[in-house]
Amino acid sequence: MRLASTIMKTCLTGLLFVFCVSECIAQQAPVVSNAVASKKEKDDVAAIRAQVSAADARYRIGPGDVLEVRVARAPELSREAVRVDQSGMIRMPMLDVDIPAACLTESEVAENIAKLYKKYKNDPHVEVFVKEYQSQPVAVIGAVHGPAQFKLQRQVKLLELLSLVGGPADSAGQTIQIVHAGGMARCGESGDPVPAEDAAAFVTYKLNDTLRGVAEANPFVQPGDIVSVPQADQVYVLGNVLKPSAIPMKEPLTVSRAIAIAGGAAPATKKDRVRIIRQVPGSTQKQEIYVDLRAIEKNKAEDVALLANDVVDVPASGAKTLLRSLVGTIVPTMSQLPIRVIP
Repeated sequence: MRLASTIMKTCLTGLLFVFCVSECIAQQAPVVSNAVASKKEKDDVAAIRAQVSAADARYRIGPGDVLEVRVARAPELSREAVRVDQSGMIRMPMLDVDIPAACLTESEVAENIAKLYKKYKNDPHVEVFVKEYQSQPVAVIGAVHGPAQFKLQRQVKLLELLSLVGGPADSAGQTIQIVHAGGMARCGESGDPVPAEDAAAFVTYKLNDTLRGVAEANPFVQPGDIVSVPQADQVYVLGNVLKPSAIPMKEPLTVSRAIAIAGGAAPATKKDRVRIIRQVPGSTQKQEIYVDLRAIEKNKAEDVALLANDVVDVPASGAKTLLRSLVGTIVPTMSQLPIRVIP
């Protein structure tokens, strides 16, 4: 009996030890997990904050904007309409200094006002709202589907602005241009105002890079910007083709490709006498270059590269003259133009 009792006590002691160890592990495991989770959450929050800071698209106040300023529990200091002057400053009651507002966000201006009012109030709470947006006119002109002028109420990148006008038209060239108009405050990448002498600038980007969202070709537009999408240079394909037309030169263009874009040569074409009419640079003289389209198609002759404003005449027996073909191509375009009276 004494031996059995000793064995039972030993087993109970072992079971109790195993249970205690299991409990300790179970209690410590969540602590370790929470610590890891807490660190991961902190890293995620830091990453989000960094991303928001890098892509801050909040509206930045500019000259002409009208602000509403509310100072809590101090109606005598609040103002319903405070206009930002052309130097980017505002004035508030009881303050002898001008307060910077241009290129700052609503919360940044509110923070600056609160600091200045601390000598009059303990822990002043200030809120600033843009009541009227007047400082951010941006125009888009040129070869786009819907040229327009916009008043922006937030920061907008070039690609988004281009989408608001329906994107580039079929006749658009290979570039997009931005003219930073002078005489108006402009905010730099850091949010600081750009000096007036640096405000006038002309920047050109590749249109394809902008459409693909390449960061270097997709900046935030600035106050007073004029965005222009130039028309592409053109060549004219006339004569015995299925669709005589003016073809935008969005990329290097050869005579055979231009004819193909115009629908191809019609039957009874004199392929060995295709004529390119080219104006001599710097003069009014014209030169004629004859090419053999049949030889080009068989890779027995060079496919001539076209220049801007070249006229490709594809001849045929009994076909219209070049002049009639040219008029037939241009007149439909002229009929779409608005008619204005010159007084």
